[in-house]
Amino acid sequence: MTDAIDSIPNGADDMPQIGLIAQYVKDLSFENPNAPAVYSWNAQPQIDIQFNISTQQPGEDVHEVALKITAKAVADEGTTFAVELVYAGLFGIRNVPEDQLQPFLLAEAPRLLFPFARRVLADTVQDGGFPPLLLDPIDFGSLYQQQQAGVDAIANVEPAGNA
Repeated sequence: MTDAIDSIPNGADDMPQIGLIAQYVKDLSFENPNAPAVYSWNAQPQIDIQFNISTQQPGEDVHEVALKITAKAVADEGTTFAVELVYAGLFGIRNVPEDQLQPFLLAEAPRLLFPFARRVLADTVQDGGFPPLLLDPIDFGSLYQQQQAGVDAIANVEPAGNA
C-alpha cells in the first residue's frame, strides 16, 4: 500500500485516513493557431474558461481526482490561444464513510490540487508568448453544494402525470 496511509500508527486502523500519494500533469495541450500574426493584434481577447472534475478508483483505497481546465482566448481576428490541462492527484483513502467520500473527492481534493494546476496553466500560457493566465481562486466546496442541491431538487420532482 502507500507510504502515506501505511505510516499511520497502530491502534488507529479504524480511524478515517487520507493521504496525498502523488500529483501530476496527466495531459497538457497548448495551441497558438494564429502565430505569428496574433502578436500584432491590438484587441483584448475574450477568455472562456471551463472546469471539470472527475474521479476514478485505480486500486483498493486509492482514488484519482482529475481537475480539467480548458481556456480559450478569442479576439475579433480569431483564436489567440487555446489551452487544456488535466492535473490529477492520487489519494490514499481508508475508513472514510461513504457520505463523506464524495464531498472529499469533489470538493476538498480539487481545492488541494488547484493551486498547482493554476501555476502550470499560467506558466504554459506565458511560455506560449502571452501574459500568464492567472485564475481566481475557486470555492469547490460551494460548487459541490450547489451541484448537490440541483441533484436533490431533480430527485424530488414528481414525474409528469403522477399527481
